Amino acid sequence: MTAATIQHQATGLIRRKRFTAFALPAVILAYLAYTFISFDVLGLAERASLKNAATLVTDLYSYKTHVSRDNRSGEIEIAIEGERKGRYPAGTGPDWVALGDAETVIDLGGGHVVRFGAQVTYDIPGYGRVVTEPGRSGVNAQLPEGAVPEWINASRNRLSITTDAGRLTVTRNRAEVFRYFTGWELFFFTLDSPYHGESFGTLVGRAMSGEAGAIATEFWTNKMWRHGDVAWAIFETMLMAFLGTFGAALIALPLGFAAARNFAPLGGLRFVVRRVFDFLRGVDGLIWTIVLSRAFGPGPMTGALAILLTDTGTFGKIFSEALENVDDKQIEGVASTGARPIQRYRFGVLPQITPVLLSQVLYFLESNTRSATIIGAITGGGIGLLLTQAIITQKDWEEVAYYIVLITFMVMLMDWVSGWLRRRLIKGDESGI
Repeated sequence: MTAATIQHQATGLIRRKRFTAFALPAVILAYLAYTFISFDVLGLAERASLKNAATLVTDLYSYKTHVSRDNRSGEIEIAIEGERKGRYPAGTGPDWVALGDAETVIDLGGGHVVRFGAQVTYDIPGYGRVVTEPGRSGVNAQLPEGAVPEWINASRNRLSITTDAGRLTVTRNRAEVFRYFTGWELFFFTLDSPYHGESFGTLVGRAMSGEAGAIATEFWTNKMWRHGDVAWAIFETMLMAFLGTFGAALIALPLGFAAARNFAPLGGLRFVVRRVFDFLRGVDGLIWTIVLSRAFGPGPMTGALAILLTDTGTFGKIFSEALENVDDKQIEGVASTGARPIQRYRFGVLPQITPVLLSQVLYFLESNTRSATIIGAITGGGIGLLLTQAIITQKDWEEVAYYIVLITFMVMLMDWVSGWLRRRLIKGDESGI
C-alpha cells in the first residue's frame, strides 16, 4: 500500500468523523426545534396562569373558613372548608364573626368588613362600599363610580369579589364569604371533640390524668383528616408492593433456570420461557392494572397482581442472565463431593447469584412502593385512591399536601429498609444508614 493510498484513506476517515461530529448535533437540534414547535411550548407559556399556580400553592398550607347565608331564610352557617364535618354549632363561630339577629358582621381584617343584613355589603379600603340586594330580579349590585377593577366579577345574577383579605360571592339565593388562614385546621381534633382548642400543656396534663387513650382515639378517628383510614391506606400500598415484588421473585426464580442456556439444554423451552418474559414485561404495569381490574374488580390484590406480572418478566430476564454468568468451577467443586443436582444448585449456584437477586428484588420493592401509589388510584386501593379523590374534589388541597408528605415519608422508609437489608443480607454490615 502506497503512501498516497494511506493518506487518501486517512483523509476520508477524518472527513467522515468530522461529518459525524457536526451532523449528529445538527440532527438533535433539528429534532428539539421540531418538538418545540409541534408541542406549542410558547403557547403553553402564554396559557400558564401564575396567579392560579400561586393560589394552588397557598391552598396547600392553608385553610379557609366559609360564612354562608341563605338569602331566602336568613340562616347563617359557618364551616371550615365548607364541610359539614367542620361546621360550627348553630349560634357559634370564630371571634371575627359577630352573629346578630338583624345583622351579621364579618371582619376580614385590614378594614375589610362584610355585613349580612337586609343588604349584603362589603367595605373595601381604598375602593369603597359594594352594596347588593339579592332578590328575584338578581343580585342588584351597586359599585362605586369608576372602572370596575379586575378582581370584581359582576353580572346580573352573580357578584364575586376577591381580595387579599378574602372572597365574597353573592347570588340570588346565597351569599358566602371565605377567609384564608395558615395551617391545617382541625388536623388533631374536630370541633365536636372535647379536646378541640386545648393547649399542648393541657392535653399532656389530661393524658397523664388517665385520658391518654381517649385523646389518641379522638385523634385517630378524626372525621375530617381520617388518620386511621390514611394509615390503613399506607399499609395497603406497602402491602401491594411487597406481595407483587416478592411474589414475582418466587415465580421468576425457577423460570429463570428454564431460560438460562447453561441450565436448560432444550432450545425450544428456552425460547418459549424467554418470550413469556418479554410479553410480561413488555406490557406496562398500568395496562395490567386496567385489564386485571376489569377481570377481578377493584382492590389492593388487583394492584399486587399487576406488579407481580410485570416484575415476573423483568426478574426472569435478570435471573436468567445471572445464572448464565455463574462460575462452573464452584458447581464442579460441589459435584465432586457426590452432591445431587438439587444440592449442586443449592450450594454451587444460589450462593453466587443471591447477592444479585437480593439487590434487584430489594431495589424493585423500593421502586414498586412508588408505583403502587399510582396503581392504587386505578384499582381503588391504598393511598393513591385517597390522593386521587382529594385532587378531584379541588377544594381541600391541604389534604393533597398531607398525602404527598406521607407518600414521601413512606418512600424514604422503604429506601432505608431496603438499604439496610442489602447491607445486612449481602455484606453482613449491621451499621445504620
